[in-house]
Amino acid sequence: MNGEIAAMLGELAVLYDITGVPFKPRAFERASEAIKCLGLDVRDIYEDGGIEALERIPGVGKGIADRIEEYLRKGRIAELMRMKKALPVDILGITAIEGIGPKTLATLYRSLKIRTIAQLEKAARAGKLASVRGIGVRGQERILRALRYLQRSGGRALPGLLWPQIRSVADTISSWPHVKQVEVVGSFRRMQETIGDIDLLAVSRDTDDTLRRFAALPQVRSVYKHGRHNVLVRLRSDIDADLWVVPEESYGAACIAWTGDKAHNIRLRSIAKKKRCLLDDFGLFKGTRMIAGATERDVYRALGMEWIPPELRRDDGEIEAALEHRIPKLIGYEDVRGDLQVQSDWSDGEQSILKLARAAEAVGLEYIAITDHTKSLTIAHGLDAKRLRKQWAEIDRVQKLVPRVKLLKGSECDIKKDGSLDLDDATLAALDVVGISVHSAMDLPLRAQTERIIRAMEHPQAHILFHPTGRLLGRRAPYPVDMRAIIAAAKRTKTVLEVNADPHRLDLMGEHVRMALEAGVRLAINTDAHHGDQFVNLRWGIGQARRGWARAGDVVNTRRWRDMLKLLK
Repeated sequence: MNGEIAAMLGELAVLYDITGVPFKPRAFERASEAIKCLGLDVRDIYEDGGIEALERIPGVGKGIADRIEEYLRKGRIAELMRMKKALPVDILGITAIEGIGPKTLATLYRSLKIRTIAQLEKAARAGKLASVRGIGVRGQERILRALRYLQRSGGRALPGLLWPQIRSVADTISSWPHVKQVEVVGSFRRMQETIGDIDLLAVSRDTDDTLRRFAALPQVRSVYKHGRHNVLVRLRSDIDADLWVVPEESYGAACIAWTGDKAHNIRLRSIAKKKRCLLDDFGLFKGTRMIAGATERDVYRALGMEWIPPELRRDDGEIEAALEHRIPKLIGYEDVRGDLQVQSDWSDGEQSILKLARAAEAVGLEYIAITDHTKSLTIAHGLDAKRLRKQWAEIDRVQKLVPRVKLLKGSECDIKKDGSLDLDDATLAALDVVGISVHSAMDLPLRAQTERIIRAMEHPQAHILFHPTGRLLGRRAPYPVDMRAIIAAAKRTKTVLEVNADPHRLDLMGEHVRMALEAGVRLAINTDAHHGDQFVNLRWGIGQARRGWARAGDVVNTRRWRDMLKLLK
């Protein structure tokens, strides 16, 4: 639901920008971003507190709250429908392309009358974008690369953005009569970076009633299939959702069948076959007798294995480890104590340091590092050394107001094209936490990009390499970089590698996490938060680390802040 509403408000922002209406574009843009950041489903907020509760969402005033209420009650915003009919532009499709935001789209429409992705691609291939102000030849090439990446990525959804909606649906199912258990399964439970659909599993004493209620949910746009045990629907957020209802004695077996990927499940059934058993969605059977099925642990135990965490179920060594009872104790979803990448409104963040500190306190974080961008990143209002030192005074002031959260002085220091850092050595040495990152010259050849990053990592004050490959899921491919060389350099220079928890990034990738751990490199899991509501995104970074077999001891910010600092070079 949040994604739908944020998208519509974003569309209104662009339409008002194209038509030249002052002030409204930025207001709708702010509201759209705020709703994307929410940890709660907007429908739940409205049902609990009405339109007054909507108005308490940051950036949502009376007029925008009225439009949200209209959508929640009627399933549409009449104003948006009128504007889209008068100006048929594929706003969501085009702005999904890296390098094209609302302002660029408005410029493209005004200068070249571009309304669709096909028209955009045609104009880019014909070289017409190079003459558009603010794009140029390099921007045109970036857009062409982004278009190619978008076509390859297949338009899969980001679980972190869908989570409020998924949680709302699961909680609704749990509240129905007869329902005893509900689990979100499939690729979501494996914490995959992207998902193609939503799979839900329930135990109910009245299967027909539960399936009928699911098909009638207000979030459902259409019903594909209504069978004896499941209902498959299309949600209004344009993703399919499948609910299966099974008997209680089959719940564990069904969870296994619907969680593991195809390769994992084939291996399990092969092991069962060798024991002269049959494993299916309803249980583990010896002849006609069910010998296990009620819980996952029962099934794995009957197969001679220890329980395998869902994030590992992809036939990548976990089967052998479970048979030998050597599955590691993975980092838990409550183990991270602090966040070492947080942006405030001193650069491109949405909130003040005080609001961020209070938000961190509210979710139970023990510390955060304020890591605003540096001066090279002018688009993000980056800080030079003088402004950074002024910020330290503000951090000291806020620390007295929020004593229960330790505020660390940090920076997201830009790596220049030659590998040097964007702050002088004296300033870097005075910081608690220095993150380094690439934001420019992403099209360097692999060798040059790798050498550039390694040179930056060799700086004695470079503590953490933020979002190491620079990817944005579904929008921007990783820049060319030799990750084996980066991991080796991290080990040699004692540089921590970040697992960025932003649902759009999830960078490092799971396989790179595992490579880093095998090399003895430490990790940090950070949200890259630009708003206090984004601290909840830590779960996606933790899930990514778990997919790479990470334990709590592998992650520096599972320690108390003083102990964490001792682990930085």
